[in-house]
Amino acid sequence: MRNEKNARTLLPLCAIGLWFVMLSIAIAQIGIALADSHKGTWMTAAPAPTKRTEVVAAAMKGQIYVVGGFSEPSLGNLLNFAISAAVEVYDPTTDTWSTKASLPIGLHHAGAAVIDDKLYVIGGFTKSMLSVWHPLSTVYAYDPSKDSWTRLAPLPTARGALAVTELGGKLYAISGYDGEKNPEVVEVYDPGTNTWSSAAPLPTPRDHLAAVTVGQRMYAIGGRVGLNYHQNLATVEEYDPTADHWRSVTSMPTARSGITAEVIDGRIYVLGGESGDGTFHENERYVPGFDRWEPMTPMPTARHGLGSAVIEGRLHVLSGGPTPGGSFSNVNEVFTPPALSVQP
Repeated sequence: MRNEKNARTLLPLCAIGLWFVMLSIAIAQIGIALADSHKGTWMTAAPAPTKRTEVVAAAMKGQIYVVGGFSEPSLGNLLNFAISAAVEVYDPTTDTWSTKASLPIGLHHAGAAVIDDKLYVIGGFTKSMLSVWHPLSTVYAYDPSKDSWTRLAPLPTARGALAVTELGGKLYAISGYDGEKNPEVVEVYDPGTNTWSSAAPLPTPRDHLAAVTVGQRMYAIGGRVGLNYHQNLATVEEYDPTADHWRSVTSMPTARSGITAEVIDGRIYVLGGESGDGTFHENERYVPGFDRWEPMTPMPTARHGLGSAVIEGRLHVLSGGPTPGGSFSNVNEVFTPPALSVQP
């Protein structure tokens, strides 16, 4: 009888103990979730119609344009070495894709930016004989109201794997690879006059880099030397257009190339990349005012040669290769930064 009474007493105590254990686990899980939300969160959106890599992407009129690159090889594109002229457009309000007028030529590793509701695609590589690394000087502008492309004044220095960003209503085409070397050139396009000029050369010439603009400063980020992903750089250089001068700032925590970068609320997010050892999940944030880097929640799918664009404060990371070299995806992952993540 005494044993039965003790057993009846122990059962509620065990239940209470189990409840406390479960409550502790739940609290710990909530704590982990909250800690993660302070580094941003990811979700998956509708995949692109085709799998590609080495694309460029840009946001225009609330939609995201994904342009060029290499398509996944098939019998239909082998003669073009799978180089793509495709233009696919994502609408985040409906989570759907559509197709627009193709580029006049297939190209990859181009630069792109938007000014006054026109998309500019600058430089890149295309095929020539048996090579896919022929550098281009072409400049094309896409007008969404006409769904058409116009060829503009050529880039003075033909090159691919360059970076392009808008600053002060002009487009800056930064370094890249010209078929033999990394030229140090920074060339500036004025859409009002359809002309090019030169800015101060980039102190660290490189390819497969990213470039963004924050306020009145421009940043050239990461990259590699001579198309060699065994020579990745963590270098970050800041350009002052008033002084026409570059200076070094704090390097990225992770040396990477084949990256993409975007700006949200004055902070720079740098994502993805590749090296000889694989592709990168890294999502690292630079705060210019403090010259400081911060680790953010990594990408769910590590990739290089990816495109990105920001719509309503959310960063879409699109396409790209999940393994080094020739690999392809149609992934569309969306990063919400901390300020938005913690909102109900």
